[in-house]
Amino acid sequence: MTYSLYLDDERDPKTSTDWTIVRSYDAFVETIEAQGLPSKMSLDHDLGEESKSGYECVKWLVEKCLDEGWSLVDVDVNVHSANPVGATNIRGLVQGFQDFQTP
Repeated sequence: MTYSLYLDDERDPKTSTDWTIVRSYDAFVETIEAQGLPSKMSLDHDLGEESKSGYECVKWLVEKCLDEGWSLVDVDVNVHSANPVGATNIRGLVQGFQDFQTP
């Protein structure tokens, strides 16, 4: 099953692509546990004061990929966060893991 995952606690996607919208860390984990790795993701960093961040979502995803033998190399990952430091951290983690997985 191929799907696109949009992580943001407040905003909705601006494109007409069919997105599976998740608003929290827990929803992110539940969606990937149920549907597997998406083919496309758009990620926010700040998910509300009482929630784990988008960076923590990606940290969980990296561990899940290692456990399941999944590759992030072909996953199209966009970071749409307005938090410049958080966005840089997410991009760095994703790019580092994709580089690690690239033969």
